[in-house]
Amino acid sequence: MNFLDLAKNRYTTKIYQNKKISEEKINDLKEILRLAPSSINSQPWRFIFVSDENKKQELAKVSFFNESKINNASHLVVFLGFDDLEKFESQIRKCLPEGQVNYYLQNVKPKGEEVTKKWLHRQVYISLGYFLSACASMGIDSTPMEGIQMEKYDEILQQDGYKTLFAVAIGYRDSNDSNQPDKNPKSRLPLEEVIFEL
Repeated sequence: MNFLDLAKNRYTTKIYQNKKISEEKINDLKEILRLAPSSINSQPWRFIFVSDENKKQELAKVSFFNESKINNASHLVVFLGFDDLEKFESQIRKCLPEGQVNYYLQNVKPKGEEVTKKWLHRQVYISLGYFLSACASMGIDSTPMEGIQMEKYDEILQQDGYKTLFAVAIGYRDSNDSNQPDKNPKSRLPLEEVIFEL
């Protein structure tokens, strides 16, 4: 299936069948996330794959209307971004060439803590697009979610220096899911309203 067909078939899954994704595919997804792009190769993230049913249920309880999706999905993947700038700066000094570190120090950090954290967190959203596309290419369904109690996630996950930004339930769609494109066609703005050429 080419990528355009994958884009037409991919949708935000509402109902999952209780079926596990193979360990091989999960390992591939982990490596894909590790390879995700980010500005200056900053990699200001952490990804937590939750398959333990008790932990998944604990997180589901603090996920508003997403509870059943999480409980029935194979895995929940939590995307976190740095909340401790000193910790982030220590990481890039160890891992990045001097020119990239200097870009951050001269062009990002001087804008202040709030703007810098927003910049870091936008990088995590880049990895989300990468991840959703990878899932679709592997025949895995997904539900990206900001509808979660992020502070509660942080309390449960205890990832010092990081902050929960969003989560993605992954698994396999239930045949009764009425949100599937063949049952509920995608609604998108016309091409001429969103794509322009100069």
